[in-house]
Amino acid sequence: MQAMGRVHPQERSVALQNDQVKMAQGETAPMPIGELLAYHAGKDPLRPAVTYQDVTITYAELDKRSNRKARQLAVLGVGEGDLVTLAIPNSPEFYETAFAVWKLGATVGIVSSKLPAAELRAIAELGQPRLIIAEESARAEGWNFLPVGSHPADDLTADPLPVKIAPRWKVHTSGGSTGRPKLIVDRQAGIHDPGKPPGGQRLGDTMLNPGPLYHNAPFVGVFHCLFSGGHVVEMGKFDPLAALQLIERYRVNWVNFVPTMMSRIWRLPEEQRLAFDMSSLRTVFHMASVCPQWLKQAWIDWLGPDRIIEVYGGTELIGGTAITGREWLAHKGSVGRPGPGSQMRILNEQGDECAPGEIGEIYFLPARGRNSTYEYIGAQAKAKGDWETYGDLGYVDADGYLYIADRRTDMIVSGGANIFPAEVEAALDQHPDIQSSIVIGLPDADLGQRAHAIVQMREEARTRTDEDALRAFLSDKLVRYKIPRTFEFTDENLRDDAGKARRSKLRDDRLAAVS
Repeated sequence: MQAMGRVHPQERSVALQNDQVKMAQGETAPMPIGELLAYHAGKDPLRPAVTYQDVTITYAELDKRSNRKARQLAVLGVGEGDLVTLAIPNSPEFYETAFAVWKLGATVGIVSSKLPAAELRAIAELGQPRLIIAEESARAEGWNFLPVGSHPADDLTADPLPVKIAPRWKVHTSGGSTGRPKLIVDRQAGIHDPGKPPGGQRLGDTMLNPGPLYHNAPFVGVFHCLFSGGHVVEMGKFDPLAALQLIERYRVNWVNFVPTMMSRIWRLPEEQRLAFDMSSLRTVFHMASVCPQWLKQAWIDWLGPDRIIEVYGGTELIGGTAITGREWLAHKGSVGRPGPGSQMRILNEQGDECAPGEIGEIYFLPARGRNSTYEYIGAQAKAKGDWETYGDLGYVDADGYLYIADRRTDMIVSGGANIFPAEVEAALDQHPDIQSSIVIGLPDADLGQRAHAIVQMREEARTRTDEDALRAFLSDKLVRYKIPRTFEFTDENLRDDAGKARRSKLRDDRLAAVS
């Protein structure tokens, strides 16, 4: 973590003094994120911070818990500038541990709580954490380790700790298209202005978190909400009916779904879906994967266009786009235009700008220049000059609205024609019997590659729809060469609760089976 740099103590002291003057004058100013719980608790000790399984923890309680947890971590050697790897399930323990790490001036590294020991070890070798907190079953030998559920000793107090600032507030992990892990280090130091509302939220909002916290969007959403004095209703694990129940019960204002979740909610019996009061819900964000047009239209028809916002971007924060539901009705299928803070270009393989409607790779340049928002450990960014890409293909229309085609690594070249799996999946997922689908390219002696569809059927429909029926269904939605040549039916979930799927692993598994 030394390579990520540190905040110089003298600079930090001057900055804190300036901020204290501003706050004394009634203004808010950026402050260490480890101090934000105490700040909000000082204004209202009973303010709800996190609700989980219908038990609410106040800001004062969360502050005290994280103080004790911080002392527990300090005993294990965690100090300013260190990295602490969190493989903790969505739970109050995750929240108190993250704040504990920040109170020590350390950085949180977030990974899935379901990682086996081998994967966790590979990530640790990249990041060199001072401490790993994970389930006992994933204990990585040779590393300082604390099992999930380990409570601080009784003699560790909840008194405030010395003020410290993490040089980098978070590190996320990505497997990427290669399957090899890489770390994405956020260059933002551990400071935040408590008077600055998160994107799309208002100060003091109540938000529902249905997503796994090891993914960037749920993580940023919940902690920015808490940094700003909001209330997080944590689901632990997504369930479509429970999501609607919690929105009604806690008068939720803001939620971030992925299309998989939206689909599961939409496919509840209509009498269930419409039985709940959604009037408090001001904003539904969705992101992470391409949303089928029929599904987006259904949600707009249900909740109205002004409550639906789609965002496209990445953990690296090199740039992104956003689109309101009302804009989308005029640009169906688009993920929007870049907002302030970044520029976007669509470039062909020669590095030339693509004309509107021409598919190319999507490149961004952040306002403060290349390398201003993140750094990789274990990978190199793909760039053309200062412009970097997430690896996605797309095009813009005449008005500059972006449309995602697919990831370059997932594109299938079959008989010389390009097939974008996301387009085929969007068509398949319109079938009422399909729960989810993934399309991959497999070797074909004649075509080079063939499109192969892996289909997860809804439980009650597994015996009534076969591949001939699906081909017939697709025939009026896709040109013939895009219709999968082969189909495979599975009972396994193809995507996780964040809507993510490892196409490369699915492809490799099937190649290994025939080799």
